[in-house]
Amino acid sequence: MTTSTPLSFSNLNLHSNLLQNLNDLGYNEMTAIQAQSLPAILAKKDVMAQGKTGSGKTAAFGLGILQNLDTDKTIIQALVLCPTRELADQVAKEIRKLARTTSNTKVLTLCGGLPFRPQAASLEYGAHIIVGTPGRVEDHVHRKTLDLSKVATLVLDEADRMLEMGFQEALDNITALIPKQRQTLLLSATFPNKIKAIAKRIMNDPVIVEVESTHDNDIISQHFYKVNHDDERMQALRLLLATHQPESTVVFCNTKASAQFVTDTLIDEGFSALDLTGDLEQRDRDQTLVQFANKSIAILVATDVAARGLDIDGLDAVINYELAQDAESHVHRIGRTGRAGSKGIACTLFHFKEGYRISLLEDFLGQKITEEDLPPASNLQNKPIQAAMGTLQISGGKKQKIRPGDILGALTSNNAVNGKDVGKIHIFDHWSYVAINKDSLKIALKTLNEGQLKGKNFRVRQIGVGFKY
Repeated sequence: MTTSTPLSFSNLNLHSNLLQNLNDLGYNEMTAIQAQSLPAILAKKDVMAQGKTGSGKTAAFGLGILQNLDTDKTIIQALVLCPTRELADQVAKEIRKLARTTSNTKVLTLCGGLPFRPQAASLEYGAHIIVGTPGRVEDHVHRKTLDLSKVATLVLDEADRMLEMGFQEALDNITALIPKQRQTLLLSATFPNKIKAIAKRIMNDPVIVEVESTHDNDIISQHFYKVNHDDERMQALRLLLATHQPESTVVFCNTKASAQFVTDTLIDEGFSALDLTGDLEQRDRDQTLVQFANKSIAILVATDVAARGLDIDGLDAVINYELAQDAESHVHRIGRTGRAGSKGIACTLFHFKEGYRISLLEDFLGQKITEEDLPPASNLQNKPIQAAMGTLQISGGKKQKIRPGDILGALTSNNAVNGKDVGKIHIFDHWSYVAINKDSLKIALKTLNEGQLKGKNFRVRQIGVGFKY
């Protein structure tokens, strides 16, 4: 028997099928943002909520959408706009999970970097919920493949970053085509003036929800180190990695050039690293993220915009190779570690001329920042941490009806590969990726290349592992 508490979902006026699914999913109690926003969302009020990644914001607006959905009508009733394809994919996945007991719910993702025609073809069959990026959604509207005239709920997720990435005009154009008699939900990590201005234009007397960050000093251990020149900065980065030996690290840089330099240098030093910057082709971006998520690389070197919206599980450390451009970005960076109650470490390198910006950061954090001495240089003798897994790419995906079970079954048939040596499996439209323990990579590659999936032969190869031998 489930015990009801003030934070129980059962206290909300949710359909019984949604409550049963939440219970089955193990969603026992609401997070702070859910508890504060869901009553207003379910009452169909406009809500402006401050929500960071991992706060439970997706479930909050997802439940609101599903509560009011009429699945008997195959028309688009909700539109969720996200800054990146990765975030859109996460949101769509979460909504589908929440909708498991809501029959016939159709969720479509419309994102750039993917072919237009298959998306248009899917739209011809109808949908209830669209999750997409502003550019691609606007493109579909212009080509008349997307009808927004019946949208009852508009969600702007991570609205601050959509504005930072230049989507202001697209957002205005899309919003203008949605009925004014609608519910608008705006979620943002911060509430700068630009966000307040857009809220004033498109929202009707919104309920304001602000939840303080749960990433405090008990969860994230912050350390600050002063560097006097660029050579010392790179040496400090290597020293921190060699000392703490984190299995998964995101290194933040302020520019693409800096990220590329750091990645190349780390690889030359024997570290397992790849870079994530805004100019990567979508397929290369997917491959990089897959390898980091499945533990095939240990270090992801990223710029702020490229890393926005990524939901990275089990991140041990964040290192700011360069001080973030503003205090809010700093908090968002370090908030990627120390999740789910696990202890995380955040190290920040700053130039001696950046004292003023450190003072501003102190004011924002409400705490004194104390400069520390770097670990002893002798720690550089420690062997760089290496990833335990490697990644195999298969030339078939969702369009070829390949499922994770097919790949796992092919690998473990006849005991070719122990199931314990198979890691995460990611399936895209035309490609699939599977992580394999490095000791089993060769036999796994041979097994898949010589065997069949769905009765067909597919080309399988090992993709770059991010470091030199």
